[in-house]
Amino acid sequence: MTRVLVTGAGAVLGQGIIKSLQSATTRCEIIAADPNPLSLGLYWADQAELLPMANDPAYPAAIEALLDKVRPDIVLIGTDVELGIFAEHRHEWERKYATRILVSDPATIEIADDKYATARFLESHGLDMPLSVLPEDRAALDNLIATAGFPLIVKPRRGARAVGVSLVHNHAELEQALHGRNGLVVQQLAGPDDQEFTAGVLFFEDEVKASIVLRRDLRDGNTYRAFVGDYPECDEYVRAVARALKPYGPANFQFRKAADGRCRLFEINARFSGTTPMRALVGFNEVDLALRYLLEGQPITQPAIRPGVVLRFLEEQFIEAASLIPSASQ
Repeated sequence: MTRVLVTGAGAVLGQGIIKSLQSATTRCEIIAADPNPLSLGLYWADQAELLPMANDPAYPAAIEALLDKVRPDIVLIGTDVELGIFAEHRHEWERKYATRILVSDPATIEIADDKYATARFLESHGLDMPLSVLPEDRAALDNLIATAGFPLIVKPRRGARAVGVSLVHNHAELEQALHGRNGLVVQQLAGPDDQEFTAGVLFFEDEVKASIVLRRDLRDGNTYRAFVGDYPECDEYVRAVARALKPYGPANFQFRKAADGRCRLFEINARFSGTTPMRALVGFNEVDLALRYLLEGQPITQPAIRPGVVLRFLEEQFIEAASLIPSASQ
């Protein structure tokens, strides 16, 4: 049985990876890890482990101790904040603990983490993207306003789930959104709200092995409705982005289609996605595909995807007092 370590078991991404493992054809023993003993994903796993927060200096040593203890066949990373650490140590830890760590290289993660770097990367490869400038460059900002006009998007260069994002309709709103803040990027509006897409690829051996594109509706920065359809021009676009980016394994692309039909990507996640379990429901279980490829040598072929709509909803789970995991301090 395949032993899979999933970090970030309390995050939407980590929980989505666990859900995808539970519906996989690969028989898995799931070891879930998280800093919080009340993280729900810990209670879905065969084994639960506690870790420090990723920004704790003790985190790398704790990961090494955990890898030595559980000896997983593969590690799947469930939060963004852990990606850089695993990327830095990937080859060392793979050799030392005879495991596989599914993470892209540090340069790829840096492009994905920084939205201005994402825009520059796309531009350097001749790929459509929203025009993007740093607000400190007033000449570039004035040129963006003259070229793209309002509305514009002001967002943190590093961030997720639309936290700190402002839609501004005029100069006054723009100045208010910029006031007292650092680390921002100002972007052309990529397209209308009803033309937002999320896409995923699996990329190995210098080629896209499989891909999926979903149109989506957002709530609080997360996908809560995903529409499965035929979007060939969007699929061609994300495959071109993936061929330029060259991630190791999974990558997630978020973009909108403009009135002129062009896809304009505004976010890359060099990892699985919060929509990973939604994709699995329609026949695209990218976690299972990656495991079978990496651990069993099975080739990845493009899955048949069922048309329809995926609806996301809240659900509750009761944990008996006797089953609660004690905190690390207890």
